[in-house]
Amino acid sequence: MERLRSRVADELIRTRERSVALTQSVDDGDLTRQHSPLMSPLVWDLAHIGSQEELWLVRDVGGAEAIRPDIDDLYDAFQHPRRDRPQLPLLGPAEARSYVGMVREKVLDLLDRAPLEGRRLVEQAFAFGMIVQHEQQHDETMLATHQLREGPPVLTAEPPPAASGDLAPEVFVPGGPFTMGTSTEPWALDNERPAHQVHVADFLIDTTPVTNGAYRRFVEGGGYDAPRWWSDAGWAYRQHAELGAPRFWRRDGGGWLRRRFGHVEPLPDDEPVLHVSFYEAEAYARWAGKRLPTEQEWEKAARHDPRTSRSLRYPWGDEDPRPEHANLGQRHLQPAPAGAYPRGAAPCGARQLIGDVWEWTSSDFLPHPGFVAFPYREYSEVFFGPEHKVLRGGSFGTDAAACRGSFRNWDLPIRRQIFAGFRCARTPRPGELG
Repeated sequence: MERLRSRVADELIRTRERSVALTQSVDDGDLTRQHSPLMSPLVWDLAHIGSQEELWLVRDVGGAEAIRPDIDDLYDAFQHPRRDRPQLPLLGPAEARSYVGMVREKVLDLLDRAPLEGRRLVEQAFAFGMIVQHEQQHDETMLATHQLREGPPVLTAEPPPAASGDLAPEVFVPGGPFTMGTSTEPWALDNERPAHQVHVADFLIDTTPVTNGAYRRFVEGGGYDAPRWWSDAGWAYRQHAELGAPRFWRRDGGGWLRRRFGHVEPLPDDEPVLHVSFYEAEAYARWAGKRLPTEQEWEKAARHDPRTSRSLRYPWGDEDPRPEHANLGQRHLQPAPAGAYPRGAAPCGARQLIGDVWEWTSSDFLPHPGFVAFPYREYSEVFFGPEHKVLRGGSFGTDAAACRGSFRNWDLPIRRQIFAGFRCARTPRPGELG
């Protein structure tokens, strides 16, 4: 039990260091400014992190008196849409920092004495793990806000590793049953549960995510001007939003530039394409003679080990991610070239299924069979339905604590500010596989 407490403390401290780095790298004006109506001011995210930590750990797990009950409504994400949050009487930067520091001090004191068994919320420190993941998810959101802000670069990171090996463009995944989801991962969230058997037919899936170079050929070949590649909803959105290329791309004579965290640089053809909506991914796949994978296909490619017929925690096995496995945790501020991370390959041979870019799937966000909302409906259940599409695998901005082979993300199909790309799949042609 002491080892678990030590791990939780390490995760809380490590996560807070990231939150501090993201909010101290800009001045108070940037913290309070809304850089896009799609995003909250950074200072809202910071205080919201503290508010959720207070609600679940200080009050619920600890049974302690509320620190700031007067701000509960201000930082309830369901009461105030993001576009309206700048008009709220939010805590200022200094007050927000003081508040989250006070909450964290009480939580670390609580961690030394809180029971980590006896009720589901605290079993295996679930509530603490949920709060770590919540903060890391907001850290990725704040990183996306940094990408949207105008001005000189304020974040730095080492470049990612190079690609390695001569890879086939696709890998084959035999049909059959596999175990999807999890009933054993201690910090898994409700929409990942429970484990259940799923059958998928034979399919092929791209070895790596679709690259900028491949997507550029779609753009330059008139893909955005041809309705035949788009669904009706996708074409209507493309016209309404006047899309002509991924977000943050711009033409430069005969070539392309992209903006990345304040840097304007030549578009790297070998990196996975980034900042595309579901509709753009779907149109490219159709143009390429393929389709987006279903969520079930994606997870089978990422987790199923045919040698043991079991599902792994990650494509490379059950061990926690290390730097040689995947591009996670804001260690690099861009995706690695397609074909990097050979030690992170799945049993089927696909690479970069974890990290680099969130990958759109064709699936609606729906509950697994036997789903039970826990510990509150607003985490997953209220989002179920055809309005949201599933993304899998995490991005370079996703922390390892908030990413695993069973982890499910979701968003509206129009969203482009998130760190999303995709890979394609297809059904084998008759006789193709002998």
